[in-house]
Amino acid sequence: MKKMDDNALLKKYGIPLPAAKEVKTKQEAVDAAKQLGYPVVLKIKSSTILHKTDAGGVKLGIQNEFQLREAIEEMQKKIPSKDIQGFLVQKFYDGHYVLIGMKRDAQFGPVIAFGLGGIFVEIMKDVSFRVAPITEKDAGEMMKEVKAYSILEGARGGIKADKKLLVEILLAVSKMAMENTELKEIDLNPVVVNEKQAVAVDVRLIK
Repeated sequence: MKKMDDNALLKKYGIPLPAAKEVKTKQEAVDAAKQLGYPVVLKIKSSTILHKTDAGGVKLGIQNEFQLREAIEEMQKKIPSKDIQGFLVQKFYDGHYVLIGMKRDAQFGPVIAFGLGGIFVEIMKDVSFRVAPITEKDAGEMMKEVKAYSILEGARGGIKADKKLLVEILLAVSKMAMENTELKEIDLNPVVVNEKQAVAVDVRLIK
């Protein structure tokens, strides 16, 4: 039986992924961006660089062909060519950044995590946890437990998140963790959520 790749596994559990195209050259990137529609995100494809943002391998909100070509040239100057296997051109999604993940604990088994992205995770450690399997009620409670929950509610005229979509992703991650015991970690960070959609724009599965 053929081993399922990460994207196929995520799609099997209904986790929404961004429209994207893998490319090798500048011209292929330009063609891909035209098909996807601006704005786009550019990421390096690399098996050696784990934290692509820190390495200068991610550029958000590219608005046109000139900016896209410039972003590729900047990455090629910063990052050794041996570490770049190609590029990923992704559709850009606007909304709140959310972390949804799983870590397999030696004592408790798979533990599901939820938090708001950016400074809320990195500085405030604003994350809630539950041992899988979780229910719809658990998922709703996890969201309400984070200190920054009001941001998802559209505080101060901000974007109101579709929390039902976040619940669906939390339940999907829980189910994936229970049914795929070889997975040590699932890291969807960020999931970009707005009033209409929630998309896991950056994904890492550790086996």
